[in-house]
Amino acid sequence: MKRYFFEISYDGAAFNGWQIQPKEVSVQQTLETVLTKLNRLTPVSIVGCGRTDTGVHASSYIFHTDLDESIFPELQYKMNKMLPATIAVHQIWEVEAEMHARFSATKRMYHYFIHSQKNPFKHNYSTYYPHELDVDAMNEASKCLYGTHDFTTFSKLNSDVKTYICTVFEAKWYKVDGGYRFEYQANRFLRNMVRATVGTLLDVGTGKITPQQFEEIFKSLDRKKCAGSAPAQGLFLSNVEY
Repeated sequence: MKRYFFEISYDGAAFNGWQIQPKEVSVQQTLETVLTKLNRLTPVSIVGCGRTDTGVHASSYIFHTDLDESIFPELQYKMNKMLPATIAVHQIWEVEAEMHARFSATKRMYHYFIHSQKNPFKHNYSTYYPHELDVDAMNEASKCLYGTHDFTTFSKLNSDVKTYICTVFEAKWYKVDGGYRFEYQANRFLRNMVRATVGTLLDVGTGKITPQQFEEIFKSLDRKKCAGSAPAQGLFLSNVEY
């Protein structure tokens, strides 16, 4: 048995999140079902680089599993043939036995997309927000996120984590054709952290709060003070580094 990393992408609109859940279709369950069939019905368990919520997408997601080499002839081709169109396997490679898809990751990058004009073809992959946003103000507010901080304000409470400390390397908004893109990179992300951050920064972008008030909210460590979470469909996990 050797350990392998798999890079995949998936359309989160088709699943109830990454993690296996009773009576719900998840990305993890769908992959494990296919791998188990290809492994002559010997159960295969996989470990992902993180948990994405219902409706959240991944353009580059990593998981690992331990497999016998006998399963490998044309494994990528066979998986892509058996998986639904909403999941694609891009590459598979052998790693050291101690490598872990979640705990060995050093950086993760999320992208959040917003379109400002209603478009039915973007509905599942970008958030419709018909307001002009002050990108400079949002980027000024985002500066306080850089570095190592307690992100309790932007995390769901009672999560199964030992610490709310994260290190952020990038948090920047860009105006793009037809809308906006937010790039958020950190060593780890707490549950709901990206969507809560985006939701509160949108209040800055529309002038409801100032960048200084955003920083005060962030440092308060009070979840109740942040704005509502931005919708799931605009969020993509786009890169994981090891």
